Amino acid sequence: MATLLSLTPPPPKPPPNPIINPTNPLQPNAPSNPSRRNLFASLCALSLALSPVPASIAETASPPSKSILSGIANTKSWFQFYGSGFAIRVPPLFEDDYSAGLSLYGDKAKTKTYAARFQSPDGSEVLSVVIRPSNQLKITFLEAKDITDMGSLKEAAKFFVPGGSTLYAARTIKIKEEEGFRTYYFYEFGRDEEHFALVAAANSGKVFIAGAVAPQFKWDDDGVKLRSAAVSLMAGMTNKIEVVAM
Repeated sequence: MATLLSLTPPPPKPPPNPIINPTNPLQPNAPSNPSRRNLFASLCALSLALSPVPASIAETASPPSKSILSGIANTKSWFQFYGSGFAIRVPPLFEDDYSAGLSLYGDKAKTKTYAARFQSPDGSEVLSVVIRPSNQLKITFLEAKDITDMGSLKEAAKFFVPGGSTLYAARTIKIKEEEGFRTYYFYEFGRDEEHFALVAAANSGKVFIAGAVAPQFKWDDDGVKLRSAAVSLMAGMTNKIEVVAM
């Protein structure tokens, strides 16, 4: 994680709060909570979670719901953002954070921090997509064709869930596509009064990570909306959706 934070330049005009780390990719610009969404860089491993998740994380997790699909909304009426190799549905009223896609150091443009980033009007809720080469996450694989190349659901958690988190749900979802099946890993967890929902998939040597985050106290009202936005990545990477296993 230290490597990631040292290589990621700060976004323009960070909030005037010295406790919040402005280098974290999925952190919104709201300064009201010093711990607010300061996890998505490590959360998504966004290029490289360097610390493994404690083995106890899966064993101490709260019992998950029967199916994440029973806890998502119909997003067909939402705006659909098309990125490179993916598409995602954006919750109503969320604003495109244009500056998040720019990563500048001096006068030279660097690799984009986000493939997409949207936030609620008050900045307290964030939806982001990050794309990273799979060999940055797991160097033993030259090219991941499916997220299972990163390991099992439990093994891959170290790339996406920060140590010390409370894991509420973890699911493997297989979707039938025209050329076979694609596997998605879904994780929902909490840490430092924040609640996260994350979906990860792999294709052609790249790992796609869609995540949504909000303060825990807002999750009861907005959790379905945010979870649905993250899960919409699954429809955005295929032309035919048929869930065959969870």
